[in-house]
Amino acid sequence: MAGVSEHTPITAAPAPRRRTLGRFNLEIRQHVSPLRQTLVLLAGLAVGLVATAIVLMAAGVTLRGIYEEFILSIFSSSMSVSAVLVQTAPLLVVGLSAVVAFRVRFWNIGIEGQMIFGSVFATFVAIHNVGPEALRLPVMFAAAALGGMLWILIPAFLKLRLGINEIISTLLLNYVAFNFLLYLLYGPWKDPVSAFPHSEQYEAIERLPALGWANLTWALPLALILAVVIWWLLNVSRFGFYARFVDSNPKMAAAVGVPIALVTLASALLSGAISGVGGFVVSAGIEGRMTQSFFLGYTFSGILIAFLARNNPLIAILVAAFVGVLFVAGQSLQVFYQIPGAMVQLIQAIIVIAVAASEFFIRYRVHRVRGGG
Repeated sequence: MAGVSEHTPITAAPAPRRRTLGRFNLEIRQHVSPLRQTLVLLAGLAVGLVATAIVLMAAGVTLRGIYEEFILSIFSSSMSVSAVLVQTAPLLVVGLSAVVAFRVRFWNIGIEGQMIFGSVFATFVAIHNVGPEALRLPVMFAAAALGGMLWILIPAFLKLRLGINEIISTLLLNYVAFNFLLYLLYGPWKDPVSAFPHSEQYEAIERLPALGWANLTWALPLALILAVVIWWLLNVSRFGFYARFVDSNPKMAAAVGVPIALVTLASALLSGAISGVGGFVVSAGIEGRMTQSFFLGYTFSGILIAFLARNNPLIAILVAAFVGVLFVAGQSLQVFYQIPGAMVQLIQAIIVIAVAASEFFIRYRVHRVRGGG
């Protein structure tokens, strides 16, 4: 080498000194057992519940009151248990909607808008007596699925053909759907009997039948059947295999010929259809008509359920029941402690943040490397 004698000693560059206070290194975990994932998620959930208790105590609820509202009054009364199960049905449906979309990284934030159009289509069938009476409910179900599917088709097209972010388009379309709902309920579909801004009451054949216990209807079995079907679709069928491929490595999926656009479109349409069914479940299974606020809060709840269930339709059943407990207990807190309705959503947000933080400890190992001399 020019300028360097073969007898010239070559010394290695000195190693950089490390700070004596140390530093934190992140190491990606190569494998995480299901047990460890479950324990970390439960730890995050526990932290979220503790933070929730602190927030409620700061709002004036005593620790005894929290115990009575969330544990004692919920599980010691059959009426409270039935109220939780009634709320679980639509919560599970919207959670499944989010699961299907999130499996292919289609971030559907427009669940409420799709619920609105699902209910609009179902209510159209009820008001105009479409189809024979014996098939009225199945027709309403199919119409609701079609309504939600058509409404999500817009952001799906914008994403796949124009590259427009679906988070923005689905969110903004919620407001369009809501204003269309107000037009109907304050205009041509206003209840002709009471003149209140809700649709006329569904006839008995247009409501989901009761199960014979408290206020439970066939909405809950319908949601459970839907969860099993979605589990099979995502975990057993070829479509589910493609969806997992698209979720884990989109570039590799495209390289081996997986039709990413088609899989994404199918997942988005299915998600919208399930959201539409959610609107049908609330209107025909709980309200008995279409109201102007039946959909409120379901987008956030669906995202929460999908996130906590880690996009597993069967685990979503348990998570939906848990969120149902939060919902019923939140209503009780509003009545007896004058807690604002937004507090329930705040509780959900705290839990989401805590569980999201726990995801970090699942993916990474944190260790401290002390500085050397």
